[in-house]
Amino acid sequence: MISKNYNFILILFFILLSSPATFAEQEIDIWKNQKSKSENSKLDQSSSKKENKNKIFQSNPASNEQIKIEENLEASEKEAKIYGIYDPADYDFNLNMWSSTSAEDVRASIKRLNKIKLSNTSNEILENVLLSFSYPPDGMQEKEFVELKINWLIKNNRSDLIEMFLRQNQEFNGKSRAVQYLVNENITQANIKKGCEKITFIDSTIKDPYLEKFKIYCLVFNNKKSQAQLLLDLLREQNLSDKFFDDKINFLLGITEKTSNKINENNLLNFYLSSITIKDFKYQPTSKTKQEIWKYLNAANLIKLDDINDKQKIQELEIAANQNRIDSKIILDIYKQFPFSLNTLINAKNLYQTFDGIEARSLIYQKYLLAEDVKTKLDYLFILDELFAKEKIENIYKNFLSNQLKEIGFENIPENYKETAEKRILSSTEIKFGKVKYNDKILHQSKIIRFYLENQEEKKTQKEIDKIFKKISKNKKYFYSAKDLALTESLVKDGFKMPTNFDYRDLSSKYNVPENLLQLIKKNQNAFLTLKIVEIIGEDEPNQLDPETIYFITNLLNEMNLIKIRNKVLISALPQRV
Repeated sequence: MISKNYNFILILFFILLSSPATFAEQEIDIWKNQKSKSENSKLDQSSSKKENKNKIFQSNPASNEQIKIEENLEASEKEAKIYGIYDPADYDFNLNMWSSTSAEDVRASIKRLNKIKLSNTSNEILENVLLSFSYPPDGMQEKEFVELKINWLIKNNRSDLIEMFLRQNQEFNGKSRAVQYLVNENITQANIKKGCEKITFIDSTIKDPYLEKFKIYCLVFNNKKSQAQLLLDLLREQNLSDKFFDDKINFLLGITEKTSNKINENNLLNFYLSSITIKDFKYQPTSKTKQEIWKYLNAANLIKLDDINDKQKIQELEIAANQNRIDSKIILDIYKQFPFSLNTLINAKNLYQTFDGIEARSLIYQKYLLAEDVKTKLDYLFILDELFAKEKIENIYKNFLSNQLKEIGFENIPENYKETAEKRILSSTEIKFGKVKYNDKILHQSKIIRFYLENQEEKKTQKEIDKIFKKISKNKKYFYSAKDLALTESLVKDGFKMPTNFDYRDLSSKYNVPENLLQLIKKNQNAFLTLKIVEIIGEDEPNQLDPETIYFITNLLNEMNLIKIRNKVLISALPQRV
């Protein structure tokens, strides 16, 4: 009997070993199978896993060939760890989108992108490709890949995406740093209530004294003192507390009546605890003060200037405002405090150059506030613009200048100021797209583009195509631009028919697509090529690029079957807006 049972178990073992199907399904939808470990949830998820697998393969036929499972791996090794926010199929990618790209190439590209102030469209595309669930690049460990994602999120202050990342990924390298960033962001905004809500992300996988201390303070903040005391005792037993923190929490709990008046700047939590426990708290920040402390001081309205004659202090505050550490309004409020005689104010335009930089800016600013007519206001606004630029602290002023010009109204600005005013408004404010103006005399501005802008039905779009081309063919002088060809190739890619007498391939042959980028397609490096496109778009919106660049970008995206990203480019680049 024992022998029979043994043989049965042995046979069953080999049957299970020879069937990779179960493992295959688990690996395809990895971003979902990390969320539950119970047997019931595994059964419930099996159908959704199959659907997601099919979705990926439908969007990317090459996925079937790319995703391979080594049958000789142990079960524990087959549980691949991948991290992200988006389903790669949502942007026409797949799990192996980075597998053909070297780690060094990815590192170098991200390093270059970190030096660029990307436009909204560039940022969107970068987020789509970087934060999609996928296996890491060739030669890069999972640990480094997830750190690269977290580093980018923190550097770009993407609190919203960090929260999404934390919700969708359980355990990963750098988790405590991500949570600490969220906590500190809310402290810098003096929003402790919201910051305390983020402690829900602190679970058993995080062993971080800083976060444990913040959790204890949040219990005190929410009047759960007995729980706070219990956690504090546990922290002490693990030798993870310190005299400063013990002193502050004991004081807040009412255990002690006094607390140290020493301001601790070691970290933001310590500084915050100092500010709320010291009576008549005063702190003079310097150039060495951490940026997060500057931000907290600004949000908590703790930046005070006791002496208007302290030029060094004012200069330090100006530098902080120029670096966006504090609100520029603080500087402008200081300028209003400078005492000038009535005669000095009357003759400000002639006298301001006799004062030092701070007083000169203060005088002209006060004179501007007293001005009534538009011309006088503009005179002083642009004098101030020059004074800030001279000291290389124009970041303090640019938003204020832009807002004042908009308040005056562009239509009310004299002709001799209009060119300068226009540049100042656009340089400091986000360009907002206006209403689309369709022009059926130009192919890429015609009603055809409603297919991309308004999800116009295919049958109606095909009729528009036939109609527009019939109209254009009558114009012997019509020149097919690079934007026209970008639209045409995209329409063909999407299944629309062009007139038989329209040879778009011959027309497009005169535009060269960079060979190095074409090679990336051949090497199946779609994700990396997308990074290169982000670099090309850079600080601009697609509508600000030259037509030839728009053409080869859309051409590459069509070749890669990255249709959703291509549509982002088309929606920005093609329409005429008013």
